Amino acid sequence: MSDAGHSRLVAVADFPNRIDAEIAHSALAASGIESFVSGDDAGGVQPGLWMKGVRLLVREDDADRALDVLNENS
Repeated sequence: MSDAGHSRLVAVADFPNRIDAEIAHSALAASGIESFVSGDDAGGVQPGLWMKGVRLLVREDDADRALDVLNENS
């Protein structure tokens, strides 16, 4: 079994709302990078609940590549 499935997750970006995070998530997916949107906003239903923004997480091994993709699309 490879270690890729056991890499820890790291935040590569913070966004003010879930929509912006989902757009970045889609850009990473198009580049073949698995990512996860994490925000305490009841799944977007209650955006006022979040306090620190919405985070975009990737596996630690993909972080550098993910940052390159996000910087290209900003």
